[in-house]
Amino acid sequence: MERQYDFIVIGSGIAGLFFAQKVASLMPMGRVAVITKKSETESSTNYAQGGIATVMSPTDSFEAHVADTLTAGAGLCHSRVVRAIVKTGPDVIRKLVEIGVNFTAERGRFDLGREGGHSTNRVVHAADLTGREIERALLNSCRRKKNIDIYRETIGLDLITYEYRGQRRCGGIYTFSQARREFTSFYAPVTMLATGGIGQVYYNTTNPSIATGDGIAMAYRAGARVGNLEFVQFHPTALYSPGRKPFLISEAVRGEGGILINSARVKFMRKYHPRKELAPRDIVARAIDTELKEQGEESVYLDISHRQSAFIKHRFPNIYKECLRRGIDITKEPIPVVPSAHYVCGGVKADLSGRTDLEGLYVCGESAFTGMHGANRLASNSLLEAVVMADYAADAAVPFRVNNKFPDIPPADWWLHSSIIRQKEKVAVSYDRLFLRKLMSDFVGIVRSEERLKMAHERVKVILKSINSYYFSQPASIGIVELRNMAQVADLIIRSASRRKESRGLHYVIDYPKTDDRHWKRDTIIKPPHFEIPFDKIHKRRKKNG
Repeated sequence: MERQYDFIVIGSGIAGLFFAQKVASLMPMGRVAVITKKSETESSTNYAQGGIATVMSPTDSFEAHVADTLTAGAGLCHSRVVRAIVKTGPDVIRKLVEIGVNFTAERGRFDLGREGGHSTNRVVHAADLTGREIERALLNSCRRKKNIDIYRETIGLDLITYEYRGQRRCGGIYTFSQARREFTSFYAPVTMLATGGIGQVYYNTTNPSIATGDGIAMAYRAGARVGNLEFVQFHPTALYSPGRKPFLISEAVRGEGGILINSARVKFMRKYHPRKELAPRDIVARAIDTELKEQGEESVYLDISHRQSAFIKHRFPNIYKECLRRGIDITKEPIPVVPSAHYVCGGVKADLSGRTDLEGLYVCGESAFTGMHGANRLASNSLLEAVVMADYAADAAVPFRVNNKFPDIPPADWWLHSSIIRQKEKVAVSYDRLFLRKLMSDFVGIVRSEERLKMAHERVKVILKSINSYYFSQPASIGIVELRNMAQVADLIIRSASRRKESRGLHYVIDYPKTDDRHWKRDTIIKPPHFEIPFDKIHKRRKKNG
């Protein structure tokens, strides 16, 4: 089956939905397809509890927010990008309010929270379910627009690429719906990747089950560069609840006075950083990791019970209810927590407007690498970057669509059809999803070593080769597609981590425990083996040609 649209959006989180509703408004005669793996509400956005960091207080300043971001980023933030995104923050908050987002406010002013790494209160939130509230408003906005179609339970297989005037372009995406056993070629002049993160590559993660790095893997296979994938942020405080669905204990709990204690009920953060519980996430995660290893325990504890019960229930209603459902009354007892894979600071290399190495391919949100987060993301800067990028990307993508026709592409390549209808001999796959996730957690986690990285890479290469053989020889399934993408992303993370011979931000390697600004104050960029495209020259040419 083939379909044509003006804009294709892969993913239904804050980045994808904001982009979709804006391009639909800017080009009301254009048609927009939103493609999502699960229901449209299953995304990392929907699980984001904290909020959006932005300057909304008269006692705050853009310079202070920029400074906090640069400090957390450990020398690798692109300052121009940081300044642009921070300064655009208040404007996009206003746009979200106009769309219908109900942020928590008191007496006509936003109730601003504070999280680790911030020097003041600047986190705009909707109680402790900010992501869900934003998702609700954006979905309602998209549903009201007659030129947006949403395709649920549909996964992308690979991007459609072609040559145009000697330049590689993206012309859409091949997709698969397992429920309908239906393969579709979606063609469009503009394709937006907003597929979220890579958390499922790790065993312990706060991410939903769909966060398998699909966009990063597809873009890399299509010829786009990726960057800084070694910087995987482990959220310090995921609820320790073995055998049950992961649940995040928001950074905001520490921002409101939550204290970290070990199994001996001793406060330990004072040993690791002068800001104690409000230290940047990488420092808090490593501190907890150290305590767990020293104490030989499965978890540490986060205690907010010294605050008034009414305040806790009002400020963290969802956290209170979910913990209570699991037998923990956070108004009376501490919460068992462990670090879990939460956010990747790298991704597909893009400019501030989401443009990638492939003309016609845009990326925003967690899948993108702009240099905003550097070596460590400042808390609640993720939703900020996602919505600002989506806003800029829409402004760039609409003129691109107006000036470019639908791609003239033949039917899907033989290799795609071979995985649909050709039955070949089965290839034994000795490593499954669970093994890959445990391997990454054990060997490429919070603390790394050159030896463990080398061992992990050898094993992941075997997995990647095996799953690629299986993928091309067997009928498709979402599980196989996801495992293929997870193995590709795992390979890229390990290669990135192996290149960086220092410790910086989220990348800590025991063989090189110090930061080396002389040699490594630069991004880690990986080029696809067959499509080494001069990204900067592409955009200089675009600027020259207007």
